[in-house]
Amino acid sequence: MRAAVVTAFDKPVELQAVPAPQPGPTEVLVRIEASGLCHTDIHAAHGDWPVKPALPFIPGHEGVGVIEAMGSAVTGRVAGERVAIPWLGYACGTCEYCVSGRENLCESQLNSGYAVNGGHAEYAVAHAAYVVPVPGGVTPAEAAPLTCAGVTTYKAVKVSGLRPSERAAIFGIGGLGHLAQQYAQIFGGETVAVDVTKDKLRLARELGAAHTVNAALADPVAEIKALGGADVAIVLAASPRVLEQAHASLRRGGRLVLVSLPKDNTMSLPIFETVLGGISVIGSIVGTRADLAEVFKLHAAGRTKVIYETRRLEEINRSFDEVLAGSVPARLVFEL
Repeated sequence: MRAAVVTAFDKPVELQAVPAPQPGPTEVLVRIEASGLCHTDIHAAHGDWPVKPALPFIPGHEGVGVIEAMGSAVTGRVAGERVAIPWLGYACGTCEYCVSGRENLCESQLNSGYAVNGGHAEYAVAHAAYVVPVPGGVTPAEAAPLTCAGVTTYKAVKVSGLRPSERAAIFGIGGLGHLAQQYAQIFGGETVAVDVTKDKLRLARELGAAHTVNAALADPVAEIKALGGADVAIVLAASPRVLEQAHASLRRGGRLVLVSLPKDNTMSLPIFETVLGGISVIGSIVGTRADLAEVFKLHAAGRTKVIYETRRLEEINRSFDEVLAGSVPARLVFEL
């Protein structure tokens, strides 16, 4: 099969012919139809984070395809079923986090395209219990970005506690941000889209943003404070400065939700303003299988719109460059 393989952190990804994987007793073999490109794939391929993937590996955690074979112990799945392979590739199922519905915090989890081979290939194996069925009517190319960008931002809005009529500022309108904005609106929030690109702010307005702020031309803190401040700020841009601006834009009792992962792993947090203003700082990682199922249901019901462009797997390195340059309107999806 064809697969995008990371052989070294300082070299381009290689497109290789490798043997197709075989499912273990509790796994399924999925013929990949579409695989979304997440910025995390780039961090993984470059070895940017403290815990690095073991080389060589196949990245990708937005894989969508059809089950072609199943292990001997698999139940509840059927051949021909379309499923998504998310970042949460496996969790133990027995720890306090798993049994309390917080499997995304399981300390024994395995992450697709990082700890185990992922979806940037013609075939992938995945734990049968952790793939999520894709509803009929949702195309593979639409389902792929929802598998990470969608469920990640949906979870961020959920944990923010956003209530109807509250104001939510979305910092970074792109592959994740354009979906975060839509979920905030579904929850009844008045949205403020913050970005430095005119095209992305135009997209935000088309998707229903009540306000937009071009942070390249104006101070987003001043602009949002002029509106009365944000009740929730969700940060999807991996810049400490943006994190700090988001915090400063909050009104008293506001909630700062951190999603992006800056390479230098730091931000400046003003303690007096946080304490006296009753500000909450919340870290939000990807959602659970149940969260992803809800994301798919919302999309199948026509409540969300996925903005994406397709690429060939052979274009993976050029696609990395596009994402890093910020020239992609929202999400890139490899069609196989």
